Amino acid sequence: MPANLPPEAQAKLAKYSEAKTIEEKIQALEEFLSAVPKHKGVENLLLWAKRRLAELREELEEQKRKRKGGGGPRIFIEKEGAAQIAVIGPPNAGKSLLVHRLTGARTRVADYPFATTLPVPGMLPYKDIYFQLVDTPPLSEDAPQYIPRIAGIARNADAVIIVVSLEEDALEQYKRVRDILAEHGVFIEKPRGTVRIEKGGEHGVQVLGTGRIVDGTVKDVERILARYRIYRAKVYVEGEVTLDDIEMAVLRSSVYRPTIVLANKADVPGAAERYRRLYEYLAEKREKSVWLLPVSARTGYNLDKLGELLFRRLDIIRVYTKRPNSEPSKTPVVLRRGATVRDLATKIHSDLLEYFEYAKVWGPSAKYPGERVGLDHVLEDGDIVEIHSRR
Repeated sequence: MPANLPPEAQAKLAKYSEAKTIEEKIQALEEFLSAVPKHKGVENLLLWAKRRLAELREELEEQKRKRKGGGGPRIFIEKEGAAQIAVIGPPNAGKSLLVHRLTGARTRVADYPFATTLPVPGMLPYKDIYFQLVDTPPLSEDAPQYIPRIAGIARNADAVIIVVSLEEDALEQYKRVRDILAEHGVFIEKPRGTVRIEKGGEHGVQVLGTGRIVDGTVKDVERILARYRIYRAKVYVEGEVTLDDIEMAVLRSSVYRPTIVLANKADVPGAAERYRRLYEYLAEKREKSVWLLPVSARTGYNLDKLGELLFRRLDIIRVYTKRPNSEPSKTPVVLRRGATVRDLATKIHSDLLEYFEYAKVWGPSAKYPGERVGLDHVLEDGDIVEIHSRR
């Protein structure tokens, strides 16, 4: 991010960072775009501002539709099941057929691009839980009107599936999707570091966390935040970040979403070589955060493996609750791996945590059946938990 913006342009960016409503943010960005000089040093900033403006306008339209009583198409999908997975890919990659084959959802399947114009959810069963797959419009620079919507769906989801076609250069398709999402603040490859800023506090600007700033100091961070009239804040840094990362965090929050790439049409001629190139790229050390599975929506090849892959990729566990002298619930509570009895009690009801006395556990995490444990006991997949409270 350029530090040599004229004062008027810096003031407009500060106005954007202080804005509370979507309308105020839109106005501030429009004023910024009219004030910023057009030279090479601000190209990336201008690109970000234009894309963010498009996203905000889309959000504003969605709000207007909701205020009219639900009129118009639904852009965002309410979460259901164990996790919501955004299914994203370029035109004609076969996303819609995949979602239909996996979930039975009534997706629009066609041989021409952009058949899908609205998100379509479907439920993928896996053992005794369901994953919600959301088919999205094709992600392409040829249809820029869809990009903010798709990025918003990915941001709201718990994970992302990228579908690429092995009929064409799958590696280039993957890179295009990755880059477009990154430009809108959604990262599918684990970044070197992350920045989170909490405005306010009593001790000026504090840089916290276990990470480090590779090209600056706390004083540099203070100067950056001061340009946006932020004089008190907690800046949480994890991993390795730059001053540019910190400045971008002021303007836009970024998220990382665990991702699986489905290389579709594995049955077509030439698919093996295209798959090899994609596999080798993702197998490099810096790309290991993205998982890969060759599939064929047409033949059903490897589709039965996706549920297990999602379960592992999301790093979740299933825990079954029971009342004293009763059978365990058939519907599990889904928690992140590493969750404790405290997390389980909190998810069920706040009263359970407030009046918690002890819990009994049967299953992989118990030393013996019915082990009596406290709130900090770490649970494992398949555990049965009976919580006892003082009420």
